Amino acid sequence: MWKPDRTAGKPLYRQIYEYLEQGIAYGEWPPGSLLPSERKLAERLGVNRSTVVQAYEELRASGWVESSVGSGTRVARSGWDAAPNWRKYTEGGTILPNLPLMRRIREVARNGDNVIDMANGELSADLFPNEAVADLLQGQRFSEHLGYDDPQGFGPLRKTLVATLLRRLGISATESSVLITSGSQQSLFLITRCLLSPGDAVAVEDPSYCRSLPMFRSAGLRVLPLPVYPDGIEPEDIERLYREHQIRMIFVNPNYQNPTGSVMSAEKRERLLRTAARLRIPIVEDDPFSLTSFGGEPPLPLKASDREGIVLYIGSLSKIAASGLRIGWMIAPRTVIGRLTDARQQMDFGLSVVSQWLAERLLQSEEFGDHLRRLQHSLREKQQKMADALHRHLGRRVSFHLPEGGLNLWCKIDREPDGGKLVEEGIKRGILFLPGSVFGSEPGFVRLSYAKPGLHQIGPGIEAFAHALETL
Repeated sequence: MWKPDRTAGKPLYRQIYEYLEQGIAYGEWPPGSLLPSERKLAERLGVNRSTVVQAYEELRASGWVESSVGSGTRVARSGWDAAPNWRKYTEGGTILPNLPLMRRIREVARNGDNVIDMANGELSADLFPNEAVADLLQGQRFSEHLGYDDPQGFGPLRKTLVATLLRRLGISATESSVLITSGSQQSLFLITRCLLSPGDAVAVEDPSYCRSLPMFRSAGLRVLPLPVYPDGIEPEDIERLYREHQIRMIFVNPNYQNPTGSVMSAEKRERLLRTAARLRIPIVEDDPFSLTSFGGEPPLPLKASDREGIVLYIGSLSKIAASGLRIGWMIAPRTVIGRLTDARQQMDFGLSVVSQWLAERLLQSEEFGDHLRRLQHSLREKQQKMADALHRHLGRRVSFHLPEGGLNLWCKIDREPDGGKLVEEGIKRGILFLPGSVFGSEPGFVRLSYAKPGLHQIGPGIEAFAHALETL
């Protein structure tokens, strides 16, 4: 988000005027569109309200905006007859916007310097392998071709991934069955757009991170809920949904499920694989958290036991190393990889070879194993800190279980407040979190991530959350 430069030698109000003038001229704010209120814009830019008032006065004097009591400040309509109606364009298209509540939380996270972020499922900066990456960049010479790379992914990275997944998670694959993506969301996007058709029914865990994503609705899919229990979904529900709706695909997160933290039992995994094979329904296994396992040895993913080739396996470095590398992967039959590679090439001609080279070097290094051990230790410490704070500030008003991996606590609270109102009360107190409603859950749940905040922020963050809850 743009902010005025206090060292620029130009008055702050003038910088704000020029920024807004340029945005209007470039069509970012179409004619008739409502500008932020003076108070909200002042908060967002970190300036006094009087500074924004002066900038708006300059815009009115120049004819860019019009103001009226009770209606706010809008971009002037006069003189814009030839301008496209950009708002109408942005309301069209086939990709739906994110949920309004998610957009609100992300906006505050981007612009709030004094906010404790327990909504974002990202690692804190101190958990990234910065030192290992710096050593790799300093100690190894990059000599790869800088032209377009193989759209399926950098060959050495695919080879290293095959060895890494076998060694750490028991997954057997070949280089030709691996597609490198920019992360799990791109993998899901390719699957929903290339392997399914509008009107198809799919089974998705409830609650689930997938239910917070508009991509399923954008693809015109019918999303049917699979209730998540402490030991995972019930495979018999798959049979019922197949009989009633002819489901075409199953989306699951068996290890440290997001948001509940549940782990599917070995017995249910076997039944799920048998059921899906008998009904010939593919399973999409999203596995972002296995390598966060606090004990160092996570339950084997479904893909490790897949003998029929029915599991499309998705993983990434985002939750275990560095989200900024934008490296993910999919393991699938070669016919599927070929189809998705062709589609991906239409989107971006493949990922940066530099980030793929760096990811390959990191996975090959001894430092990666050391990094995982430090990460697991730090996440356990943060989780315990959050649990202690919840007991201290909320006591019996909240209940949860402590998963042995992952980044989140799924909390049942003793009331069912409106999720949006609870979020706003949290924002007032400088704390961000996700209400259960965004995951498709029934009222009375929240997801609190202990990965993003610093260890010293967790106690104050939970205290602020408790105060927000007390107001409703």
